[in-house]
Amino acid sequence: MKFLCTKSNLLKGVSIASKAVPSKTTMPILECFMINAYGNTIKITANDMEIGIETVIEGMVIENGSIAVNARLFSDIIRKLPDNEVCIQIIENNQVKITCEKARFVIGYKNIQEFSALPDVIKNQSITISQYSLKKIIGQTIFSIAENESNLMMTGECFEVNGNNLKITALDSCRISIRNISLKENYEKTKCIVPGKTLNDLTKIIEGDMDKDVEIYFSSNHIMFEFEDTKVVSRVIEGEFFKIDQMLSFDYQVKVRANKNELYDSIDRATLLINESDKKPLVMDIKDDHVGIKIKSFSGTMNEEVEILKEGKDLMIAFNPKFIKDALRAIDDEEVSLYMVNAKNPCIIKDENESYIYMILPVNFIPEV
Repeated sequence: MKFLCTKSNLLKGVSIASKAVPSKTTMPILECFMINAYGNTIKITANDMEIGIETVIEGMVIENGSIAVNARLFSDIIRKLPDNEVCIQIIENNQVKITCEKARFVIGYKNIQEFSALPDVIKNQSITISQYSLKKIIGQTIFSIAENESNLMMTGECFEVNGNNLKITALDSCRISIRNISLKENYEKTKCIVPGKTLNDLTKIIEGDMDKDVEIYFSSNHIMFEFEDTKVVSRVIEGEFFKIDQMLSFDYQVKVRANKNELYDSIDRATLLINESDKKPLVMDIKDDHVGIKIKSFSGTMNEEVEILKEGKDLMIAFNPKFIKDALRAIDDEEVSLYMVNAKNPCIIKDENESYIYMILPVNFIPEV
């Protein structure tokens, strides 16, 4: 095997594929990139058995061949090379030579027969969505997945296609995040649960261009995201997702309409007095034309009023401030509506079309601030 390509192309390829290289594993082959150079195609592949990534880079293949090289070492070498053309060439004794200007490295490689190729995903059932939309709606929901949870369903997001609508849902034990987006065409009904790690990695790879699409293919065990010169294949989480509709109630006795930025900024200021060990609640004291944002911690107290439009009774309710901030940060609207029943029932933040729905459980508090 021998090929030439620019450092920037090679570095882009290894940076993309590295998202599928495990940080810890008992199988050394999983710590490798598989590099295939055949005809006019140079592919870099990584696969940790849960997520696999294959990306194609531009270059010139002089001799066909395939190798598996340690991903971390190879990436570090490419990153430190001069910004010029790089030559990758197999030499004797299971070694590969990496040359760029006056820099020359010789490292070992493994036989690709040990490497697990990406699983085949039959391209029967798929949807098309812009990179921009996919990256955006994942970012607007993924903060609600549980990082460490015995229930695997809470560590992923549910992708549900129904006609021309894509619904993405994430939840942990304290909140639910839902985004609905209209697709350009009607598609078959399908549903799967995608691991949060896959989606986190995906948002780091896709550029988020409005004019570039992602093809999403669904199968019983895998989901594949295909865009530009890259494929991301992931296992899905098996099982039936939560019956979200049964968890949501849109009945309310109090409705608050507020400027989103003013409300967010006030809550953000309040969190200056909190550190992770405090776990102090943010109290919202809802009156006729304003909501009092109050907090009391070991560092001090804060009290600020934000103007609102209110329907219903006065109410004092408390939340984990991070959960409220996460939801408000994800909303693009200039104004937001909060729907509540009492201090014990969840708060729902949604728009009229229900393109977004955020449910946040309140916390107990002593009304002393």
